[in-house]
Amino acid sequence: MSISNSLFTGASGLGAHGDAISIVGDNIANASTTGFKSSRASFEDVLGGTGANGQRYGNGVRMSGAEVQFGQGSIQQTGRPLDFAVRGNGFFVVAGNHDGQDGSYYTRDGDFQLDNTGTVIDGEGLKLQGYLIDAQGNVSNSLGDLAIGGQSAPNATTKLSLKMNLDSGAATPAAAWDPANPTATSSYQTSATVYDSLGATHRVDLYFRNDGAGSWEYHAMVDGGDVTGGTKGTPTEIAAGTLAFDGAGALQTTAVTTPASASFIGATANQAIAFDFGDPTATGGTGRAGVTQDAGASSVTGLTQDGFAAGELSDITTDNDGTITGVFSNGQSRPIARLALATFQDNEGLRRAGNQLFSETRASGQPLVGQAGSGSRGAISSGSLESSNVDLSNELVTMIAYQRAFQANAKTITTADDMLAEVSNLKR
Repeated sequence: MSISNSLFTGASGLGAHGDAISIVGDNIANASTTGFKSSRASFEDVLGGTGANGQRYGNGVRMSGAEVQFGQGSIQQTGRPLDFAVRGNGFFVVAGNHDGQDGSYYTRDGDFQLDNTGTVIDGEGLKLQGYLIDAQGNVSNSLGDLAIGGQSAPNATTKLSLKMNLDSGAATPAAAWDPANPTATSSYQTSATVYDSLGATHRVDLYFRNDGAGSWEYHAMVDGGDVTGGTKGTPTEIAAGTLAFDGAGALQTTAVTTPASASFIGATANQAIAFDFGDPTATGGTGRAGVTQDAGASSVTGLTQDGFAAGELSDITTDNDGTITGVFSNGQSRPIARLALATFQDNEGLRRAGNQLFSETRASGQPLVGQAGSGSRGAISSGSLESSNVDLSNELVTMIAYQRAFQANAKTITTADDMLAEVSNLKR
C-alpha cells in the first residue's frame, strides 16, 4: 500500500465515522419523540490491492447503513382515550398520502385523534386501520378506516318490569273501573317512562285496583295526544290485566285482559310492551321477586325498562385485544371497532419513511395483519403512549467512541502527510 493510499484510507475513516456520529445525533434529537426507534451504524471494510502473498489488504472503511433497533420503549400513561401503545410485537396500520405517496404505513406512534367525520387519524391525517363492529356485534372481515363517531340508534321499549308492594288493606273503590276517571276508581297509581321506535319518551300511568280476596286489576294509560286516534288530555288505555296473590302475599298468577299495544304518533304502529310483575308461584316461582301484596303502604322499589333514546358518542374504552367500546350519551355502551396490528417476518427489513412511519420492503416481507394479542402480536394499552427507545447514556458513550475514532483517522492522514513531506525533501 502506498503512502498516498494511506491518505484515502484515513479519509474513508473520517467519512464513515462522521456519518455514524450523525446517526447518534439523530437518536439523541429524537429521544423524546413518541414511538421513535433508534438506529445504530453498521460498518464494513473496503478491500484494496493484493499483497505478494496473495492476500488482499484493506483500503479503509465505509458505513454500510443504519440498523433500526425495534426494542420496546417505556409505556407512559396519558389518560387520553385515543392514545394507544403496543406492548410487544406489532405496528399500528395507517393509510393515506405521505410525502406524495398513497399507501399503507406502519408505526409505533399511537397518538391518534378524531377528524370532523369521526374517523381516527394520526397527526398527519393518515387513517388508522382496523375492523368495524356493527350494532349486532358482527365484526367486519375487511380492514378499513376506523370511523367510530356517530350515534347509538334508539330502541323502543319492549318490556317494563316492576318490583313493588300493593297494600293488602287498600280499600276497594265504590265505583267500577272508569278509564275517564282512573284516579277515583283505582287503589294505587304509579308511572313509568317508555320509548317509542324514534327514541321519543312517553309517560305511562299504571293504575292498580284492589278487587278484594287477593285479586287486583292493573291498567296502563297514556295521554291520548301521544297515540294515533287519541285526544290530547284524555287518557287512553294501552294495556290491562289482573294479578292474584295468595294468603302469604306472594304473586300467584297474572293474566292479560288487554294486550299491551301503543301506536305512538310518527313511530312504528302497535308497539307491544310486556309488563313483567315478577315470578308467579303458579309457574314455579317464589311469587316475591316482583309485585307482592303485604300489609303496609303501597310503594314501588324497582322499575326498569329496556328502551332508550338516540345517543351521541361521548367516550371510548379500549381492551387489551384492541376492542374499542363506545360509551354514548344515552347511557348505552357497545363494541364499535377493533384495532389491527401488523407484524413482519423481519422488522429490520422495514424502510424508514419519516414521521415515525415505516413501509414494507421485499426484505421485511408482507404485513401479517390481525387482532392484538393473537399470534405473535402484542397487547394494546389504552390511554398510553410508547416513548422513544433511545438510551441517552449509551448514545453519549457511543458518540465519544466515534469521536475518538474520527480523531485517530485524522491522525492517520496527518502522519501520511508528514511522510509525503519527508519524501519530497529527500532531494534537498
